[in-house]
Amino acid sequence: MSETYETSAGIVVDTAHKGAGGEIPGEFPFTRGIHPTMYRSKLWTMRQYAGFGTAAETNQRFHELLEAGQTGLSVAFDLPTQMGHDSDSPLSVGEVGRVGVAIDSVEDMSTLFRDIPLDQVSTSMTINATAAVLLAMYVVVAEENCVSRKELRGTIQNDILKEYIARGTYIFPVEPSLRLVTDTLGFIAENDLKFNPISVSGYHIREAGATAAQEVAFTFANAIEYMNRSRSAGLDVDKVARRTSFFFAAHSDLFEEVAKFRAARRLWAKIMRERFQASDESCRLRFHTQTAGSTLTAQQPLNNVVRVAIQALSAALGGTQSLHTNAYDEALALPSASSARLALRTQQILACETGVTGTADPVAGSYYIEKLTDELENAVRELLEEIENQGGSAACIQRGYFQDAIASSAYRQQQELERGTRTVVGVNKFEQDDTLEDVRVPDYSALASQQVARLTALRKSRDGGRCQESLESLIAGAQGEERMMPLIIEAVRARATVGEICDTLRGVWGKYTAP
Repeated sequence: MSETYETSAGIVVDTAHKGAGGEIPGEFPFTRGIHPTMYRSKLWTMRQYAGFGTAAETNQRFHELLEAGQTGLSVAFDLPTQMGHDSDSPLSVGEVGRVGVAIDSVEDMSTLFRDIPLDQVSTSMTINATAAVLLAMYVVVAEENCVSRKELRGTIQNDILKEYIARGTYIFPVEPSLRLVTDTLGFIAENDLKFNPISVSGYHIREAGATAAQEVAFTFANAIEYMNRSRSAGLDVDKVARRTSFFFAAHSDLFEEVAKFRAARRLWAKIMRERFQASDESCRLRFHTQTAGSTLTAQQPLNNVVRVAIQALSAALGGTQSLHTNAYDEALALPSASSARLALRTQQILACETGVTGTADPVAGSYYIEKLTDELENAVRELLEEIENQGGSAACIQRGYFQDAIASSAYRQQQELERGTRTVVGVNKFEQDDTLEDVRVPDYSALASQQVARLTALRKSRDGGRCQESLESLIAGAQGEERMMPLIIEAVRARATVGEICDTLRGVWGKYTAP
């Protein structure tokens, strides 16, 4: 790999020059990137988020995206799946397949990945309260297709703490939920899988109204909680940390976002070394980025193409490891095939035509960037100290600390929008009547009927006795201190559904009630 890069004008530059303080890419504290050559040797993974209706329809979209050049899959699940309800539950009425794909059983999971080589494609699953169940289904689909566990690559979000803070798709109380998270961390580490068992998410915290500093601070507070729980459970923190990834938002304040990513990388490295005596390899902050859904506007929706491109640029300049770019029509409906393809092309143009990938850290040495990086790190440290003084993340959730802070920030931003001190083009400035025509809305009632029919057929065809035995074993495990993942995997093999497994655990652990 050459150590120089030649621009289109023939100018030759050093690709890994020293930055502020003499820092070099790929070296602790990794401000300038976690690899010495960054995108010169390996591009970020282009991982478009997709999932709607039935498993068969989503499988078709996956194939379209892979054929268009996508390099990783990212699955969106519908609300019943996220909340641990089967599609035929009264609580699922009107929600089946609406914001993601409906997955009730391992049979649905098998359909979702039909004709997709699981040993060659990495898969990210945005799932939290039911993450252990969906991971178990993925493992069982692999084994039933003769794919070894050790060949699986991907990530489950599995960040339940941020659900209590910002998103709301929680099921169980905090402590049993943390037990499930820790158990999946142990399952991945002990089986030496190339799978990230957690993606600690600031994205939803930011989307709920947090500032850039709050996004990083609250995310790191949750990550510290997971590391502490792992250590208490006897897990090797180094092993857990190497398989821990993060998920951040990319908003439109270009330079602040670039600095945010650099500050986060540097601060996480210091936290892992100082608090957990982690090796340098375990100090590397690896993160996925998604452009900001909350900035997409229904007014003049084509403007969103520009917003997404700028936000994607901030992620690339900030050193992301994978990226999702939103489609311009997502404020109105599910992305069309053409808008999803354009979102992917945005990444491909950024990677192949702009020169952003020519050097490891193109922005290093800029006074503005370095100043913002320092100031954001200091702001995040102050917030973390405040959280620590209140007993850490789990304690702050019970008190409503995070929820209050985000609500205050969101309220302030809304006031600025309404007063006109914050400009959103096409919404409170440069307005005009410009909407999309022919917005496709699926027939969700038909999708729900199809899904319920498949679920009914599954229950009739499976071995009912074996399924019931597996659920009884799950009860005994939940009442004791047994590792839950092997029990959940066996229930999945026996064709127990997401709802049946979660109802079984609800019967032992109860449900969480927000403060």
